[in-house]
Amino acid sequence: MEESMAKPAARRSKSYSDGLKVRRRWMGGEYVDRAFRDADDFSIDLQHYVTEHGWGASWARGGLPLKTRSIMSLAMIFALNRPRELEIHLRAALRNGITKAEIKELLLHGAVYCGAPAALDGFHVARRVLDEQERA
Repeated sequence: MEESMAKPAARRSKSYSDGLKVRRRWMGGEYVDRAFRDADDFSIDLQHYVTEHGWGASWARGGLPLKTRSIMSLAMIFALNRPRELEIHLRAALRNGITKAEIKELLLHGAVYCGAPAALDGFHVARRVLDEQERA
């Protein structure tokens, strides 16, 4: 008889638990629940990975206020030209106290270091998110 290929449930570290708390607080419970619900056998490990390593080992480690980490994250995502992630993090940043004026300054400052094409894309994404927020 073949042995089952199913893995036992992984024990979650403190970093994972802390990361899940921060991820839910910053991104919103609905977003996090949907990310896990929409994951399949192929992608679920990525959700666990970003929860433990991104949110737990980085966001939840202390040393910097969450607002500062958010601004840093927005700047790096902008520089990497990742519009989907920029949109997600912009929504979270606005929900968590980052202002429209701060986002504008971040994008203008980033234009100097990342170039006009990145700034044009960043402003396009930000405008869409800001318009959506204003309509809500």
